[in-house]
Amino acid sequence: MLEHDQYEKLREKLIKRLKKKQSEKRFMHTLNVEKTAIELAKIHGADEVRVSLAALLHDYAKNYPTEKKERLCEKYSIILSELEHENMDLAHSKLGAAIAKAKYDIEDEDVINAILFHTTGRPHMSLIEKIIYISDFIEPGRKEFPGLIKARKLAYEDIDKSLIKVLLLSINHLVDQEKPIDPVTEQAYEYYYQRYNEKVV
Repeated sequence: MLEHDQYEKLREKLIKRLKKKQSEKRFMHTLNVEKTAIELAKIHGADEVRVSLAALLHDYAKNYPTEKKERLCEKYSIILSELEHENMDLAHSKLGAAIAKAKYDIEDEDVINAILFHTTGRPHMSLIEKIIYISDFIEPGRKEFPGLIKARKLAYEDIDKSLIKVLLLSINHLVDQEKPIDPVTEQAYEYYYQRYNEKVV
């Protein structure tokens, strides 16, 4: 666990780096995710420092050009799935987790996993993982679409019901866009849906 002064220095360093390297839209998204994640952490009893760091780092490598993503994945010995090989944009989660370790000395398993699984989710997520996954989806900068208001409301009431809703909305969006769905996302939805044994609409 970082001391308060250490966290503040690291957060300041990250903010400066992100503002310089990310597009304005991506930077504002990152700040919105952090804000939402901290709100949810306060409500659901998660550590705000760890949530803040995961939020700031979740899209760290998102704006990297494909060539840079490929080069850095090779540098950090990142094993990509077939789906990630076909769409390198999906590799930014694994790359962000690797950079968090290598560049910022973050070893906290919850923080790393929150970055790693923020696009797919997974079964057996920790509270911090759930908060980052949901915050990335519901942050206030997102354009309104059917189901988003319900997902936001649930996030502040029941984190697992919100998670089911967000997973389902993500899957439906990919189906509508005729894009491939990561099997881990489907596994996550089935796991939490069966765990609750009820339909969240």
